[in-house]
Amino acid sequence: MQHDNELVHEAYINLKTGDRAAARRYAERALLTVDDVETRVKASFILSQTTDDPKEKRDLLETVLAYDRTHAEARRALAILDGKLKPEDIVDADNLPAQSTEQARADRFTCPKCGARRVFAPDGHSLLCENCGYNDSLAMDGEAGESDFFTAMATAKGHRKPVAMQVFHCQGCGAEFILALGVISATCAYCDSPHVVRLGQSRELIEPEGVIPHAFTQKQAIQLLVKWVEQNKLKPGRKVDFPRGVYLPLWTFDLGGAIRYSGNMVETDDDPFGQRQRRVVRMTDEYPVLVNDWPIPASQKIVARFARLLPTFDLTAVKPYDPRYLADWPAEVYDISMSNASLEARSQVFAQYRERLPSEQLSQLTNINLSSAGMAIESFKLVLLPVWMTEIPLDGKTLPLLINGQNGKIT
Repeated sequence: MQHDNELVHEAYINLKTGDRAAARRYAERALLTVDDVETRVKASFILSQTTDDPKEKRDLLETVLAYDRTHAEARRALAILDGKLKPEDIVDADNLPAQSTEQARADRFTCPKCGARRVFAPDGHSLLCENCGYNDSLAMDGEAGESDFFTAMATAKGHRKPVAMQVFHCQGCGAEFILALGVISATCAYCDSPHVVRLGQSRELIEPEGVIPHAFTQKQAIQLLVKWVEQNKLKPGRKVDFPRGVYLPLWTFDLGGAIRYSGNMVETDDDPFGQRQRRVVRMTDEYPVLVNDWPIPASQKIVARFARLLPTFDLTAVKPYDPRYLADWPAEVYDISMSNASLEARSQVFAQYRERLPSEQLSQLTNINLSSAGMAIESFKLVLLPVWMTEIPLDGKTLPLLINGQNGKIT
């Protein structure tokens, strides 16, 4: 009888050559003689690709994921079955199609009563007309959604960052101009009406899932800055520029699975003659990983400064994204792709969890091997955080200064 792995190999070869019937026979034989999880996973996935019956395909894919939650091909196939992923959107990450300039479609914010500008008022929950005072409250209920990591990684969006200019068409006066690279909100230079780009309609970029609204005005930001300078007894070399309000992008990732570790352990036994015998055995175990909303800055320009400010935010206060929060407020789009940010998230979480491994058990091992292969990023979201930015001249240097737009903390 052929070995199980040989049966799986034959099944795979026949599947690739288009002989689904032969692939199915080999995969079914492998399952009948299976004695390990790896063979069961491979054979079940091959079987899922030999059937057009949606129920059977789903059952087989769910069997694969029950054994291996990180199986990217099964996650992708299930997403297609559920209508969450279109086959034509799947790309080769190593050979992405060229990006093209997109016609930016945007929402325009003007008053339904008088036609004047409406802007987001930093009381955290309203859109205000600058002329007549018409107030439009924003819904604050609900939690920001998250996106499936494996589905996004199958598309260009998971690997893209903005490299192409976007042509902006004002819905008010009809003017057209080029949006600055990496900007998703703008004010028309001619009619002064605020617009926010609809990233949800882009085939290239990921739309934010959440936002923490700005909670105070520029005047209040100035007051916080003055108080901070006085408390720290600083003497700026010249007048400090007014803080500029902006939304900065942040990736957050949810991770699960486990860190696998193995090593050699010496065991001793007494033989029938009363002699103590030593033998080396290989011990394997795993440590569970469960992480929610691990933050990775999505802006390369100020990644170090932004990272120092991140711990001051309460990320549990993230609200579902609404473009009205950005009305008349500049917002940066990410310039670190989701795929690159996910690698950094895995690296940071792995480093942190290494310190949690049971030291007493590890101290008894030699030739220790640690693996992050069992860790899986399950989901992610793009969040916009409120920040006030300025520079402070001290001792002949100009130092960047960031103010948390949620609570006023300064770094």
